[in-house]
Amino acid sequence: MLHPAGEDAAAVANLFWVMAAGTVVIWLIVMGITVYAVLGKERPKTERFADRFILIGGVAFPSITLAALLIFGLALLPDWVRTEGADLRVHVTAEQYWWRIAYELPDGSVVQSANELHLPVGQTAEFVLNSTDVIHSFWIPNLGGKIDVIPGRTNLWRLKPTEPGVFRGVCAEFCGPSHALMAFPVVVHEPADFAAFLEGEATPVDAPPNHDLFIASGCGACHAVRGTSAGGAVGPDLTHFASRRTMAAGTLPITAENLASWLLDPKHIKPDVRMPGYDSLPDAERAALVSYLLDLQ
Repeated sequence: MLHPAGEDAAAVANLFWVMAAGTVVIWLIVMGITVYAVLGKERPKTERFADRFILIGGVAFPSITLAALLIFGLALLPDWVRTEGADLRVHVTAEQYWWRIAYELPDGSVVQSANELHLPVGQTAEFVLNSTDVIHSFWIPNLGGKIDVIPGRTNLWRLKPTEPGVFRGVCAEFCGPSHALMAFPVVVHEPADFAAFLEGEATPVDAPPNHDLFIASGCGACHAVRGTSAGGAVGPDLTHFASRRTMAAGTLPITAENLASWLLDPKHIKPDVRMPGYDSLPDAERAALVSYLLDLQ
């Protein structure tokens, strides 16, 4: 939050520091009065002194300080309620416990992905946010504030990254046992690199070896792999799965060992996840599925 890499996050950080400074000033004054009251010389105080003390210290100073902080905070709102066109539109659908991501292209078509968000630096991205089940909350602390994602309602949110890098996005609204395991890496590219990423993400893949096993095991009923016969829409799109940084919505890095553990018993890693385990498959077939997933570059 306090290391901003986006316009909105910088405004939030500035608001925090100003509020913190105001709090420190108020605290110092209150402590000073307390010390004076306890350690000061005992002598009678006039009624006029008491009246002024109450009016200045108890009415005027708090009112002026709080009004100044309120005005400073409200002054940020016009910048956050933007109406100009966005450079990029991204559809984000929150599910228990992962994120469906679709990049909208200029021709209106979309490129499906999941659990990893890519953005261009210096450009405004508009997020179209929906939920399929319960209330979630979309939050990328380094880039800006958070917004609830509510079933049956579409919310719009805009962020403008100002620095390239890899940041962490999270669900900030409790949504079930694996709420804390519903994250997503956010990769902010230079514009040319983002265009190359988007072009690659839109490209279908050739079916890797063991694709028949992937289909026969029922994986294609839930997951899509564009360019193959797998066209499921229940779970995350796996077209370029192995090119992502993490699996299971930011829970683990993508390695053969982690994939093998995930296929064996997903609920042991992510409680209440809807994906079934494949402990009934022979070890050799699970290893073949791991190899298949690692080939999805």
